[in-house]
Amino acid sequence: MPRSVNHVASRARRKKILKLTKGYWGARKNVWTIAKNTLEKGLTYAYRDRKDKKRSFRGLWIQRINAGVREHGMSYSEFMGKLHQKNIQLNRKALADLAMNHPEAFKAVVDSVK
Repeated sequence: MPRSVNHVASRARRKKILKLTKGYWGARKNVWTIAKNTLEKGLTYAYRDRKDKKRSFRGLWIQRINAGVREHGMSYSEFMGKLHQKNIQLNRKALADLAMNHPEAFKAVVDSVK
């Protein structure tokens, strides 16, 4: 009796990986072993960088708030300290948005803190 091999499933498995590596450079897109390794590595980077993105955005918000606050003669740390003292519940994301897109509203927040 001949050996039974499920070619349909194994081909589908390979096609699934190769479809995900579409757009990669060179052999990374069409050579099975290289494509598989590249995709696995890429997925681990994606997982790691989803966490890293949160850190990066927090840093960006802090820079934007610092730049906005310095226009009004304060430092970032001084501003955040007084903000917490006055118990103003605005997070860094909201403050950064105000500093960039609504400077008059941000000025009102800075004045209320001073």
